[in-house]
Amino acid sequence: MTSDYYPYSQFTRVWIPDPDDVWAAAEITRDYKEGESLLHLKLEDETPLDYPVGQKSNPLPFLRNPDILVGENDLTALSYLHEPAVLHNLRVRFLESNHIYTYCGIVLVAINPYEQLQIYGEEVINAYSGQNMGDMDPHIFAVAEEAYKQMGRDERNQSIIVSGESGAGKTVSAKYAMRFFATVGGSANDTNVEEKVLASSPIMEAIGNAKTTRNDNSSRFGKYIQIGFSRNFHIIGANMRTYLLEKSRVVFQAEDERNYHIFYQLCASATLPEFKDLGLTSAEAFTYTSLGENIFIEGVNDAEDLKKTREAFTLLGVKENSQSNIFKIMASILHLGNVEICSERDGESCHISKDDPHLQHFCRLLGVELQQMEQWLCRRKLATSSETYVKTMSSKQATNARDALAKHIYARMFDWIVEHINMSLQTSAKQHSFIGVLDIYGFETFEINSFEQFCINYANEKLQQQFNSHVFKLEQEEYMKEQIPWTLIDFYDNQPCIDLIEARLGVLDLLDEECKVPKGTDLNWAQKLYTQHGSRDQFQKPRMSNSSFIIIHFADKVEYQCEGFLEKNRDTVYEEQINILKASQFQLVADLFHEKGDAPSSKSSRVNVRPAKPTPRGPNKEHRKTVGHQFRSSLHLLMETLNATTPHYVRCIKPNDVKEAFSFDSRRAVQQLRACGVLETIRISAAGYPSRWTYPDFFSRYRVLMRKSDVTSSDKKQVCKNLLEILIKDPDMFQFGKTKIFFRAGQVAYLEKLRADKFRAACIKIQKTVRGWLQRVRYQKIQRLAVTLQRYGRGYLARRHAEFLRRTRAALVCQKQFRMVRDRRAFLRVRQAVVTIQAHARGMFTRRIYWEFLLHHKAMIIQRCVRGWLQRKKFRRARNAAIIIQCGFRRTHAKKELKQLKIEARSAQHLKNLNSGMENKIVQLQRKIDDQSKELRTQNEQLKVVNVGLGSEVNKLQKQLEQVRGQRGDSGQLTSLQEELERLRAELQEAHAHRKRLEEEHGSEKLDLQQRVKELETENSLLKSEKEELNQRIRQKEKISAEDGSSREVSLQKELDLERQRYQNQLKEFSRLEQRCENLKEELSLSKFHPGHRRNPSNQSSLESDSNYPSVSTSEVGDTEDAVQLVEELGVEKAAMDISLFMKLQKRVRELEQERKRLQSSVDKMEEVTKRRGSEAKSPTSERETADLAYDNLKRQELESENKKLKNDLNVLRKSISERAAQNNSSNELQDGYNVLLSQLRAANEELDARKEEVIILKTQIVSNAQRQEMNQQQSNNVPGVPEIPEDKDEAVRAYQGLTEAKRLLEAQLQSQTRQHSDELEALHTQIELLKLDIEKKQEILNYTSSLSPEAQVEFSVQQEITRLTNDNLDLKELVEKLEKNERKLKKQLRIYMKKVQELEASQAAALSRRSRPELSRQVTVQRKEKDFEGMLEFYKEDEALLVKTLITDMKPGSVSATVPCLPAYILFMCIRHADYVNDDQKVESLLTSAINAIKKVLKKNSEDFETTSFWLANTSRLLHCLKQYSGDEAFMTQNTSKQNEHCLKNFDLAEYRQVLSDLSIQIYQQLIKVSEGTIQPMIVSAMLESESIPSLAGVKPMGYRNRSSSMDTEGGGPSSYTLEALIRQLGQFHSIMRDHGLDPEIVGQVVRQLFHCINAVTLNNLLLRKDVCSWSTGMQLRYNTSQMEEWLRANNLYQSKAAATLESIIQAAQLLQVKKKTSQDAEAICSLCSALTTQQIVKVLNLYTPLNEFEERVTVSFIRTIQNRLQERNDPLQLLVDTKHTFPVLFPYTPSALSLETLHIPASLGLDFLIRV
Repeated sequence: MTSDYYPYSQFTRVWIPDPDDVWAAAEITRDYKEGESLLHLKLEDETPLDYPVGQKSNPLPFLRNPDILVGENDLTALSYLHEPAVLHNLRVRFLESNHIYTYCGIVLVAINPYEQLQIYGEEVINAYSGQNMGDMDPHIFAVAEEAYKQMGRDERNQSIIVSGESGAGKTVSAKYAMRFFATVGGSANDTNVEEKVLASSPIMEAIGNAKTTRNDNSSRFGKYIQIGFSRNFHIIGANMRTYLLEKSRVVFQAEDERNYHIFYQLCASATLPEFKDLGLTSAEAFTYTSLGENIFIEGVNDAEDLKKTREAFTLLGVKENSQSNIFKIMASILHLGNVEICSERDGESCHISKDDPHLQHFCRLLGVELQQMEQWLCRRKLATSSETYVKTMSSKQATNARDALAKHIYARMFDWIVEHINMSLQTSAKQHSFIGVLDIYGFETFEINSFEQFCINYANEKLQQQFNSHVFKLEQEEYMKEQIPWTLIDFYDNQPCIDLIEARLGVLDLLDEECKVPKGTDLNWAQKLYTQHGSRDQFQKPRMSNSSFIIIHFADKVEYQCEGFLEKNRDTVYEEQINILKASQFQLVADLFHEKGDAPSSKSSRVNVRPAKPTPRGPNKEHRKTVGHQFRSSLHLLMETLNATTPHYVRCIKPNDVKEAFSFDSRRAVQQLRACGVLETIRISAAGYPSRWTYPDFFSRYRVLMRKSDVTSSDKKQVCKNLLEILIKDPDMFQFGKTKIFFRAGQVAYLEKLRADKFRAACIKIQKTVRGWLQRVRYQKIQRLAVTLQRYGRGYLARRHAEFLRRTRAALVCQKQFRMVRDRRAFLRVRQAVVTIQAHARGMFTRRIYWEFLLHHKAMIIQRCVRGWLQRKKFRRARNAAIIIQCGFRRTHAKKELKQLKIEARSAQHLKNLNSGMENKIVQLQRKIDDQSKELRTQNEQLKVVNVGLGSEVNKLQKQLEQVRGQRGDSGQLTSLQEELERLRAELQEAHAHRKRLEEEHGSEKLDLQQRVKELETENSLLKSEKEELNQRIRQKEKISAEDGSSREVSLQKELDLERQRYQNQLKEFSRLEQRCENLKEELSLSKFHPGHRRNPSNQSSLESDSNYPSVSTSEVGDTEDAVQLVEELGVEKAAMDISLFMKLQKRVRELEQERKRLQSSVDKMEEVTKRRGSEAKSPTSERETADLAYDNLKRQELESENKKLKNDLNVLRKSISERAAQNNSSNELQDGYNVLLSQLRAANEELDARKEEVIILKTQIVSNAQRQEMNQQQSNNVPGVPEIPEDKDEAVRAYQGLTEAKRLLEAQLQSQTRQHSDELEALHTQIELLKLDIEKKQEILNYTSSLSPEAQVEFSVQQEITRLTNDNLDLKELVEKLEKNERKLKKQLRIYMKKVQELEASQAAALSRRSRPELSRQVTVQRKEKDFEGMLEFYKEDEALLVKTLITDMKPGSVSATVPCLPAYILFMCIRHADYVNDDQKVESLLTSAINAIKKVLKKNSEDFETTSFWLANTSRLLHCLKQYSGDEAFMTQNTSKQNEHCLKNFDLAEYRQVLSDLSIQIYQQLIKVSEGTIQPMIVSAMLESESIPSLAGVKPMGYRNRSSSMDTEGGGPSSYTLEALIRQLGQFHSIMRDHGLDPEIVGQVVRQLFHCINAVTLNNLLLRKDVCSWSTGMQLRYNTSQMEEWLRANNLYQSKAAATLESIIQAAQLLQVKKKTSQDAEAICSLCSALTTQQIVKVLNLYTPLNEFEERVTVSFIRTIQNRLQERNDPLQLLVDTKHTFPVLFPYTPSALSLETLHIPASLGLDFLIRV
């Protein structure tokens, strides 16, 4: 150390004792010189103080650490290690930063916050898992992880020792440690041991915890839980050992305390039906639960806790019956406490009432006899060598015996429950190692200390001894590892105190000896202690008491009261009461009190042998052991277990006695720190070299103290040595190790002072320079401003004078103009008045004359109207009289003519005249029709001629344009073209005139339409107005509900994401279960997967399910004409062997047969009817029935003849086909057979057409002739009495009927011709319209060309010609495509029929071997398919396993890297297409199932390979897209080409397999995310937070014990460090692999987004759990790193994938570390800035913020409170850390492939030559 440095100088801060706060801070106001008796100080409130200093009585005060070291995670990192520094550091961390955990060397100090903190979730466990102990902030999970890691690394068992006072949080800490092990080391099978271990906690809390004055849930026993692990470090079992249950609490509780929780839980649930038999009521009604006078705990629901206890029992395998028995025993204890023992008058005896209900309940619940229990509760048996006496007990003795029995029952029940918990936690698997968690009571001292406190403090003495030796051992190992010399460190050894308690003739031995004495008392035992140990240093006798003693423990002096020691040590229970319980009816109760060594009685023996004389029983061996002896034995066993393990220490501190949240009582804290050994650890560390730095950290921290040449040196270790030799003169103050530098206490503070002075001097120099520069800049600026002001001032004065001169001259001009205007206005006003008066006078006279003329004119009009009305009235009267006369005359004349017409109408001549007129009329109509048809033909020909002429004209124009194009300079041709244009214009004018004539013809219709349009427009305007009003209302409503809609949309989106995430989580669980099932069924075949598929819901064959394959279908072909036409279209060769043709013919024959039978039956019925009516006269009304009969006969004959012909044709066809089958080698015979078939079908069709035409033409004549013949026969035969009709009349009737029929025929023909005429007319009109449009377009073109220049006209004509030729070319291309498509269809049909013929040949040629068939078919197929490959691959069933093995199992991603991406998926789909093409459902199902199972096995085998997982994710998704794209569903065919639509599946609907592939894709995606996250997760923290992306920016702070080599894995070279470039390089590698494999860009974006979320979550979680990285420099580094990540996204076109948004929280955290944190404006800015961070995260970062230099300021507590108050309105979740396992819902968008399957090339290197291209 330098000679000029003395620690006790002015401004040095120190600690002085304080009666209230234990230690108070002060500052030295004057330098202290050695030997002075006073130290001049100043307290924090500026109060001066003279502190006396002496050699021994009052030494110099402790020095304070620099502010930069305050709040450190590890107390050993403090430069000055002493009690006030430790207490202050804990206080600052607890109150200001709300950190409850702090390291103190190897000890974790845990302060109870008395508040539930959100720092124990599963995400926190994941954050600490795999981390070194010093890398993260102190936490119970860090200790648990260290134990778990050392167990695996060192192959050594571990122990976690949790100790502390009651209420310090021991049980909770042990529970969280076990939760960590259960989460990290979960069982590998389905035993769920970790859940059972956690489930034991509610049970043990219920039966072993109680409320005390210090703690609402105090553990009244100690327990050591061993958690067993397998070789793979999975939990396989557990075991629990308990120590020293406080049985006295069962029968006694102090004020404001409670009994064990189980009793209150049962009383709170007494109303449940299953607890009715227990006879329980409120806890206040029972003595054992009401002694504390407070049966409730605030915030605790005992009934709910009982539910949790019962659930835990069930989970641990305790049956309902056993639970019921347990609750009965617990209830019986309460009833036993209420048994009233009445004293007799003599005072020496007592009795119990037989009607005592509680005794009855007690006996009933335990199944014992009431009379015996009543007797032995008040009496006891004394046995001698010869006789046995029964002695009565006093009331007090009986009460004590009753209480002892209650305690004994509870203790046995407690042990039984612990034993059964251990049984349920044991497994048959072999335990490889274990981690023990010891939850034991800490050192206790009360006003009255009894036997329990003595045992507790004895156990803590043993644990402290083990702790001291372990700390000393670690210090020794550290020095040896670093190879530095060390001297023996003196530490406190408490072995004398332990010998005082447990050695021969120690306190326990004397206690056991006194218990054996028949009349031993507590006072006698105390006297023996005074005599035996009075001279020991650790033993003292109180001055004022003879019944107590004092033992000086390592923590404090404790005075023990001897009263009750002997009774508690004996733990006496009368044997008679135990025997009654052994004879219980309930097996559980009897088993509780049977000793383990007792042999059960033989059930087969029926003879009860009783001795003649009762012999006294020997004392029970178990009862011979005292409680102290048992406790000492179990403690020695515990110490042996702990010594055989590596211990880890957790010391729980109770901050205050009032259970107030985040309240720190320094006096209580110091007591516990002294008692738990934390200060002893500090003392041992301070005695050696407590401060330790690695060489790189020391170099980085203190390089400011080095010279420039040393900074650039490569040997940093030598530079550090040289610097320390210069700065610190005393070589004993430091030591150089292999990897670290060791410092004595205070040396780091000295180095920090030198560093701060160096920085301060540099800052002063920088400030001086900057201030001078600022002043110079300020002076120059002021000078420039002064010159500028002068220039502007002078210019302003000059401009103001010039303005004055201008204003003077302007005033003169204004005066002159004003006077002129004033006089002129006066003159104009007078003149205007005169003119106005004259005008009004003249107007008045003129109006008077006008009114006189007007009156005369009106009088003349009235006279004219009256005279005209009188004349018209006279005329109407005369006209009406003439009309009446004419009507009468005309009526008379008409009557006469009507009578004459009636007479003429009855004559035959009239009929003849009528018919002759009708014939003339028909002939006229026929002629008129012919004329009209001729006229239409002429018009049509004229139109055609005009069209041809126009076309020729256009062609001429085109030729002329081509000539013009060749000779642009020829002006003569231009003039000829202009003349031609003039002529065309004339023709266009004629066309326009014709168009006008046509428009005039339809003018009336247009007017009507215009009126209708106007009406519709009015209605439309009204509707529009109404619509606008409604729109306005809707807009208003939308404005009101806009905010609600946005929030609802966000909530719906969140619900959708949750549903997707839930679905994906279910898929995860399904994949996990399926994986487990595959592990168990590894030997099963690949064909176990049968999800099934269904056919299309139609009856079509495999060749007719799509229009792309034109085959003959029975559902589409209805009659013979369609069949013939189809055969003609397909050709004979293409329609070969079509079975549907036979089906059609058979169907037609069956229809004809049915029709024939129906007609035959109807004819028979009609003949019977005619026979029955033969004798009756036929009326004229039967003509229609006879006509129908004749028609039916005709139709029947026609159908019979047709049926015969069809049968003959069918026979000929069958004969020809059978001959073709017999002689299948001749292709000419096949051609002839089909020709015969075609000719027969054509002949049949022609015959049917002829018959139909004949029927239509001759129908009327046949019907009329048949009617006339039948009528004549009937009239002549059946009615002889009727006179015959004259011949001329009969002929007239027949002629009339014939004319009527002819008229009908002509009318039908006329209607058909009319329709034909109208159709032709419409067609002509349409053609005219088209021509008009064409003419208009050409007119527009001509008008446009005429307005252009000659050169422009040529260019325009060229463009028009090019356009026309292009359109023609497109039309021709379409025509060619149609022809090619038709050709391909015909070729496909030919292949189909040829394949059927080959199958028929193969079935007949049975002699050929099975293997020869595929060779032949392959050869033929290859020759044909090379010509036209249809994108299908054929394979045989026996090659399926080879296909799957080659394409999936043995496929390496690199082998197809140079081919089309996703090649295996395309090949699989092409094989599936062929199986669908041949309608082989079994082949489709087998191939898909085998492929899916093979993919799963490949992924299972390569579960950690990113490239393989990415490869199969791309192929699986592509196979899914192919199944969608070619499914035939219109929704997936919108982007397909016509060729791709032809390749759609024809027969099978694979929707179920699409769902299976979709689920498989999601599983592979999740595996891909898992693999990639597992790869980058170790890199994230080092790359994002620790690596120096910006060199020389990060600073290093002093680190504590936790960064020593002993707490890290040094065997593997320490933890790996990664840079940001390495992380980005890894991401780029992932991206390139996925891109090369052809993975969809959307899925790539989702993978990158998920990885960025992982990076953000891990980085932010580490930031929130690490105090050392929460600094300004880390914020700068982090912001730079995130910007580099964003640049990588932009460079790879991934910025739109929402990946950058996932970094928002870490970006805001980096900004939070950089912004100012002082004023309220800063707080408001932080609140608005950190929108992506929760309130807890913001406060946590502010609490963790640590300045790396003294120039930085800490965040004040008031500022943090301001932030909290401003953020109260936020509804942020309580979760502190980000869920690293959160998975975004994955979406697989449908992305069809543009690749045509027929163009796909399969490399020969794949070895798929057994596949056949189809």
